[in-house]
Amino acid sequence: MDSLERQLIRMELVQRREEGCDVAAIESRAREALADEATDEAVFIDLYDTLDALTPEPSFPYEEPSDLNAIRALRPDGPRRMDLGDAEDAVPDRIYGAWLGRAAGCSLGKPVEGWPRKRIDKYLESTGALPLDDYIPYTEGAISPRLKTSTRDNIEFMARDDDMDYPILGLLALEQRGADLTSRAMASTWISRMPYDMLYTAESAAYRNFVNRLWPPESAVWRNPFREWIGAQIRADIFGYVTPGWPEKAAELAYRDASISHVKNGIYGEMFVAAMLAATFVEGDIETIVNIGLSEIPRQCRLAEAVKDTLAWCRQSSDWEDVWEKIHEKYGHYSGVHTINNAALVVMGLHFGANDYEKGIVVTVRGGWDTDCTGATVGSILGAKFGADALPEKWVGVLNDRLMSCVRDCNDNRISELAERTRRVASAILSPPVEEAHAQPIADGDGGFPGTWKLDLEWGSLVLTVEDDLSGRIDLTAFGETRPIRNVRIEGNKVRFTFAMPKGDYDMDIGFDGTVRGDRLTGVCSSAGFEFPLNGVRS
Repeated sequence: MDSLERQLIRMELVQRREEGCDVAAIESRAREALADEATDEAVFIDLYDTLDALTPEPSFPYEEPSDLNAIRALRPDGPRRMDLGDAEDAVPDRIYGAWLGRAAGCSLGKPVEGWPRKRIDKYLESTGALPLDDYIPYTEGAISPRLKTSTRDNIEFMARDDDMDYPILGLLALEQRGADLTSRAMASTWISRMPYDMLYTAESAAYRNFVNRLWPPESAVWRNPFREWIGAQIRADIFGYVTPGWPEKAAELAYRDASISHVKNGIYGEMFVAAMLAATFVEGDIETIVNIGLSEIPRQCRLAEAVKDTLAWCRQSSDWEDVWEKIHEKYGHYSGVHTINNAALVVMGLHFGANDYEKGIVVTVRGGWDTDCTGATVGSILGAKFGADALPEKWVGVLNDRLMSCVRDCNDNRISELAERTRRVASAILSPPVEEAHAQPIADGDGGFPGTWKLDLEWGSLVLTVEDDLSGRIDLTAFGETRPIRNVRIEGNKVRFTFAMPKGDYDMDIGFDGTVRGDRLTGVCSSAGFEFPLNGVRS
């Protein structure tokens, strides 16, 4: 079996090529190294560093930044925030419908995850289940016994799946931070709540980077060739649920989550889905919903191109299989767990399920690739569109309002309770305290960054100094030591940075997320699952 280094190099070559880089020269060196079993690990480190240093060719026709402000500068016009109007009364039912619809779509796709379309249809035909109008039948020897609880006549709850773990993790983080959720806070939630061995591809790489003290955004890129795969897109839903009618805020929160593990189209996938979900609470037309999703990502990115292609193919044909053929022909070269090709299947499923929840999730899952993910996303959006009361009992009743998860302290959940908690977060985000609603960006004369601040803790004080170039330091007066600050970010009146706190002979990384108002800085420090307030005044 190949070592991890060899596997990562192979996948990084593909990733860099897809990002528009010329890998021809380094590819021959990599092939030689991979062919020689005695190649020293240092060779792979050098190869990886060389790949990291590549940039897209000037002829690459796409603009694909990973910074939120840069993304927003390249997005097309959109509604940003929509008036809920009469739709406000239906929000609780539609949030519940989104949770139920997501669970049912995920459960439908779970037994055939990763199967190509032909294998799925061949199996369904052999079991007399084609055309599909219910959950996948179970046949011993064809489907793993561990997946039996997600098959026809064997479902008593939504079985544990990472596609359902992530909305719970997002909900926990939002309950704690609300609209002020940051990437570092999301990372801390993972560390404190999610077992490492239950994460995959980009999420596993990011978690490994957290442990090695690489925090967002660095955690998304270090030795992570999966950074444009589907992992962020499947984490989007909760951010749309809590922002009904506010696609810009949904996309912003999704960005905070996605950027801990993904870049470029990996980030856009999560922003796109979150914005669509937020729009679904107000808008009923599927193509309009999809276009609102597109309005929150760069107009000239590969994901936007795939979505627009799929919309055009859907307009041209009333047969989903014709559309699937076109998607497969143009985008089938991507990994079966990539964002772009799976997002195209999601758009196809939404189009054909615009008036029929069952058809939406069925044609999506029959399309293959990452079936539990795409089925969950389509089920979620259609569930929000129709509401819980309108969803077919055949699909949601068998779940018995239960969702299993590996998230710590959230192993056996009532879906209705998760929906009610989500509604409460949504209410808080849509109607923030007056002082938060009118908070202004840091401006000249505000006494904000850059500058010097005295910060008070229960066990001592700190002095924070930030220079014009956003470099700076923390004087840890209680310890008699000074540490540099890193990863300084200023967005509006929100401030984030990282610093190290001595703990014996060891330095512990601390992330600070705060708000500047006049001469006051208030916020929260977090590390490895615990948090404490840190407040101060400009000196």
